[in-house]
Amino acid sequence: MIVGLCTVELFIPDSHSLKDKRQVLQSLKSRLRDKFNVSVAEVGDLDLWQKAILGLACVANESGHVNQVLDQALNLVHGIPAVQVVRSQIELL
Repeated sequence: MIVGLCTVELFIPDSHSLKDKRQVLQSLKSRLRDKFNVSVAEVGDLDLWQKAILGLACVANESGHVNQVLDQALNLVHGIPAVQVVRSQIELL
């Protein structure tokens, strides 16, 4: 069993309140879950308006598949105009 973890630090420039931030993140998390069947949660900077840290997890029997899914999920995040990726990291366990 291979577990893949991806940590993504985001900057949300158009967010002016926690409500704005949560609206953007809720949409992004839903898209990631629906398209890639990964677990997604906001894991850091919960009280900051324009910054968020998301954690994504994927489990499979091949490391290549896990890496491919997380890479594609990260590409989707990069393509969202409402957020800017500050830093990302993928780990395989």
